[in-house]
Amino acid sequence: MNQTQFIERLPKVELHLHIEGTLEPEMMFSLAQRNNIQLPFATPEAVKAAYEFTNLQSFLDIYYQGANVLIHEQDFYDLTWAYMLHCQQDNVIHTEIFFDPQTHTARGVEFATVVNGIDRALQDAQQQLGITSRLIMCFLRHLDEQSAFETLEQAMPHQDKIIAIGLDSSELGHPPEKFERVFAKAREAGFLTVAHAGEEGPVSNITGSVTLLNVSRVDHGVRCSDDAQLVAELAQMAMPLTVCPLSNTKLKVFAEMEQHNIVELLRQGVKVTINSDDPAYFGGYMNDNFLAVAASHQLTQQELTQFTRNAIEASFISEQEKHALTAQLEEFMRQYFGH
Repeated sequence: MNQTQFIERLPKVELHLHIEGTLEPEMMFSLAQRNNIQLPFATPEAVKAAYEFTNLQSFLDIYYQGANVLIHEQDFYDLTWAYMLHCQQDNVIHTEIFFDPQTHTARGVEFATVVNGIDRALQDAQQQLGITSRLIMCFLRHLDEQSAFETLEQAMPHQDKIIAIGLDSSELGHPPEKFERVFAKAREAGFLTVAHAGEEGPVSNITGSVTLLNVSRVDHGVRCSDDAQLVAELAQMAMPLTVCPLSNTKLKVFAEMEQHNIVELLRQGVKVTINSDDPAYFGGYMNDNFLAVAASHQLTQQELTQFTRNAIEASFISEQEKHALTAQLEEFMRQYFGH
């Protein structure tokens, strides 16, 4: 088995995935047609051609535009189900996905419509595909604190479906302290917390997310390399970083994959994981991200497996469930090295 086959068959766990970011151009068009919505593109090919981004904001502009086609519960179901089929294809055995309710409620779509459609697909995927999952609700950080509080209120009746609260969208100019109070309220209500930090934003956003928002994981976090002491601290406290390699190169966080610091961080003992972020927009799901990293960096099979081990440890599931996922990984390794 060569490196590519090893990666394709390796059991994986995804912890940084925006469900709205899995909206493939073909589905965007079919939903637009179904819901009678005009798109500013003539064909799916024209959408793909627009996916040349210069930075995070240039991506967000088209991302929010694409989300306009999602209106009914079935739309959110279909979107999520299509992603779960990608998981099955890429040997993703567990996934923890983000959704952005404010993107939809601002357009008059009910909170329940969004969460119920996603949740129903996740339940079906567990029963039919054997893939487990958790759901994380993100606040859009470019919106104000009041909007986040209102969104948290809307989430309260759905605590059986939502495990954690996150923070995404434009990082620059929107530091963690802006959401310190709403995160405190979310933790009081029993939600776990995560936050995007240190993608385009400074190192202080990473430390702020850890100290002010009490996050269990930092989403992205790649700018930690700007501060050697912080890297050592993250390794020491076993703070997971959910890193998105193809996203980082597509949005020019790193010019080339060869410059990406994920392997260096792994070898420094930081609990880094590989994830796909917004795969419809950034050119790849989980296997694509693993393959891209492996093509640009010399990695052993043990190191590739460590990404999955890290993700299992960082996941928001019970110890019993973690043992079950680890057993699947060990069985794969036994079969692999047994030959």
